[in-house]
Amino acid sequence: MLLVADNLQITRRDMAEAIRRHQPDPIRASVTRLQAAGAQAIDLNTGPMGRNAAEDMAFCVAAVQSATDLPVLIDTANPLAVKAGLEANRKTVLINGISLEPKKLDALLPLAVAYNVDVIAYLLDERSRVPLLLDERLSLALELFQRCQSAGLRRERLIFDPVVAPLIWQDGLQRNRDLLEIIRRLPELLDGPVRTIAGLSNLTTGPGPSAAKRRLEQAFVCMLASSGLSWVLLNIYHRETVAAALDCRMLMTGHLFAWQTVFSEAPRKS
Repeated sequence: MLLVADNLQITRRDMAEAIRRHQPDPIRASVTRLQAAGAQAIDLNTGPMGRNAAEDMAFCVAAVQSATDLPVLIDTANPLAVKAGLEANRKTVLINGISLEPKKLDALLPLAVAYNVDVIAYLLDERSRVPLLLDERLSLALELFQRCQSAGLRRERLIFDPVVAPLIWQDGLQRNRDLLEIIRRLPELLDGPVRTIAGLSNLTTGPGPSAAKRRLEQAFVCMLASSGLSWVLLNIYHRETVAAALDCRMLMTGHLFAWQTVFSEAPRKS
């Protein structure tokens, strides 16, 4: 699994001030720390953004890419901001993301096609809800795939997000068991290779003991890896979870074993 850091919180006061003043140094410093912690891609979640959305997004993409060559996920529903980010791109960006919600599908999918970039597709219905049943979620994946194909998006540009459910939901456990099955079944359903991504932080959203949350993160990231997940979006400073993800990668894809390859950095408090 490729590790995507979800830690670039542009809504933080210091980051918001850096954007307002278009001062790139705080963003560069944050990106450098994320890459040092093991990030292999950066989620640039800017929130809804204001009246200067396009200009601010172009600045953010340029600032992040001035500090790293890692892929950058443009994470906003504002189509003007997404387009500005795509135009500012000088390396690798993705659109995060679309769903069957008309305002997202109609505005963002054409941008992915026009700029020939990867796009994350959430398995959400027209009202931006996660279907209740497994078969409904698979049917939604097929519909999204067909809509993207009809729009001219190459299949290798599509990354599905089956949407991790918070465990505190009444049916959260069952929804996440279904998610694992969805990841396993998508290649057969769509008759070819399929890339997938999951937001691990959603799992433990809400109140709960932090130690138990971390244990559940570590367990679930291994289950996601075993199911064939391609990318995982997570807090890159949760060192035990990162270590579990890297160990899964080594066990599932490594060729020659050596103890030196096992991730052994002491967990860092976050």
